[in-house]
Amino acid sequence: MKVIECKNLTKSYGRQKALNDLSVSIEENKITGLVGRNGAGKTTLLKILAGFWRESAGEVNVFFRRPFDSLFVSANTMFIDDQMNFPMVLTLKEIFEEAERFYEKWDAELADRLFDYFSFRPGQNYHSLSKGKKSTFNMIVGLCSRCALTIFDEPTTGMDAAARKDFYRALLKDYLAHPRSIIVSSHLLDEIEEVLEDVLLIEGGQNYLHMPVEELKEYAVGLSGSSEEIQKWTLNREVLHTKMIGTHNTYAVVTNDFKENELDQIRLSGIDISSVSPADVCVYLTGRRQGGIDDVFDKA
Repeated sequence: MKVIECKNLTKSYGRQKALNDLSVSIEENKITGLVGRNGAGKTTLLKILAGFWRESAGEVNVFFRRPFDSLFVSANTMFIDDQMNFPMVLTLKEIFEEAERFYEKWDAELADRLFDYFSFRPGQNYHSLSKGKKSTFNMIVGLCSRCALTIFDEPTTGMDAAARKDFYRALLKDYLAHPRSIIVSSHLLDEIEEVLEDVLLIEGGQNYLHMPVEELKEYAVGLSGSSEEIQKWTLNREVLHTKMIGTHNTYAVVTNDFKENELDQIRLSGIDISSVSPADVCVYLTGRRQGGIDDVFDKA
């Protein structure tokens, strides 16, 4: 079943289009990573899906309903970001109590265990927490709501490395025990790829790429060796990235449409073949439109 379906979705701010005819569908019970450069339209898309913002044009459906101002979508969707706010008069434990009243599948026992694990105090006020502790508390709310659609927009902002690892471990364990549709937006794809099933890359407000993470791991290969040999094997192929190594050698990232016998021939010609991480593939794909940082200095 498609939990999310967007057709020609557009969100405009004056003449600026944050989303531009974006079409995508997301199946239920998957963890999808939403990635893209700053300004690509990630947060705009997520806030439209959560029902916070109204689309300018096109169609968007969440649970077969238009999400804007939908009580059904609100009751079955949890949106977590670093701009969350809770009433100042409530303690952290009281926030849990209110969440349990609203979210039908709220897991109070898990919330209490995570609360203790991350060393929160019952009488604490949310606004007294550090940025990292706020993100950790938000994460607990997001996991324990057990909503059919849970959206995490840059959920680990301010967390230290240990807390980030704990978050992704907790996310995966709870998802395996209670499957649901989860979207995680992050700039750190290499940090989250092991918990993802799909990756949605958006650029310029459009669906640039949407595929299973296992396929993305095989999307490109890196070729290192003699510049002359690299040029021979990359001729008429899609080159995502190149870098000179010394005077006579080149590293090139190429779309992996090679046949197995071709890869054997490449190795025999003295070229090293390496895998390319999904994070690097996404950087190279979106970087082709504006070139690399070296181009800025080369044109000086």
